This record gives sequence, C-alpha cells and structure tokens, in this order.
Amino acid sequence: MGKRRGRPPHDDLLTPAEWRTVNAVRHGLTNQQIADRRGISLDAVKYHVANAIAKLGVGNRKALRTWVGSPKDSLLHSGRNGMTNDTDYFGVGQISRSVADIEAAERWYRDVLGLDHLYTFGNIAFFDCGGTRLMLSQAEDKPGPESLIYLRVPDIDAAHRRLVDRGVDFINAPHMIHKHDDGVEEWMAFFNDPEGRPLAIMSVVEPAAT
Repeated sequence: MGKRRGRPPHDDLLTPAEWRTVNAVRHGLTNQQIADRRGISLDAVKYHVANAIAKLGVGNRKALRTWVGSPKDSLLHSGRNGMTNDTDYFGVGQISRSVADIEAAERWYRDVLGLDHLYTFGNIAFFDCGGTRLMLSQAEDKPGPESLIYLRVPDIDAAHRRLVDRGVDFINAPHMIHKHDDGVEEWMAFFNDPEGRPLAIMSVVEPAAT
C-alpha cells in the first residue's frame, strides 16, 4: 500500500496557517491586509478563514473575531493553569502612535530623541520609554493625535474573563500578535471605553526557565 499523500494531520483545532490567519482576523485586519503582510494570495486567506469558521463552528467572520482560543503549542495554552489570577493589577504596557514614514520616524525617535529601539516588524517599530513601550505604526492617511493605551496584565485569559463579567464589550478575543525568535509570545485583546475610545489588555508570555 502506498504512502498517504497530502499534508500531515495536525494535533490541534486548526493548522498553523489557519491559526495565523485567525489571529490576524481577531486583530482586525482585512483579508487583503493579511495577504499583504503574510505574502500569500487573497484566495489563500479566504480559504483559511472559511476553513476556520467551519472547523470552529462559528457563524461568520464577526463571530470569529471574538472566538476565544489559542494554539495547543502556544505558551499561553500550555501555561494558562499555572498563571496568576490577579487580574486587577494593571500597568501601562504600551502606547501607540501613528506616523507618516516609519523609516524616518524610527531614525528620529532613535537618533534624535535617543529612545532605545527594541525592534521593527514590517511597518511597525517599537521603543522603550522607561519601561513603557512605544509603538509607532505607519498610517495610510495623515497621522492624528490619537493614543491607544495598552494595559499590561499577568494573565490575559483571566483578565478577559473578569472584564467580560463586568460588562466590558471586547472588539476581539485574546490573540497572539507576535512570536519572537526566542519563543516569547505577545498576546492582546481590544475593547472600548464608555466614550468609544480604544483600549487593550496585553500579556507577554515567556518560556519556562530550564
């Protein structure tokens, strides 16, 4: 009997490509933006979205944005039971600002202001501001004076549940927005304040010390 052809089965709800697409959808990106950022075709993105909706049993793309779940091989999934339930501890983890030219802004914030440049990912650059992270993102339109406050929490799943119980209406579920080369995962979930201004909770999940 010949070997079975095709991709090997995945021991998870979704394939790695589907997880990446779901996290991008939960982060608010359009199909075209996902295709551009991942360097894949628009049809491939649509295929992954449709597969994820079918596998998870959610009704549509809007429901997919607020579906709560994480990959089995993620640090958040494997370590969630050992994380603290102290969800009322908040600290400002990150502030976001839009810029017209990310390369010029990176040079100015690094070389003129003298901020510690952490890393750049695509059209987004990160700097350390005395322990609070500044995120600069290139805007399609003229940048405005907005600020988006990110609240650092020790356990994003527990904080999400606690805030939902308190009546907070989340725009999306906790989702991984970046995994560093050293295995550190960054997770976020967004919601609005009573005036409709955006806020976010964020967790940085590090691998267990060996």
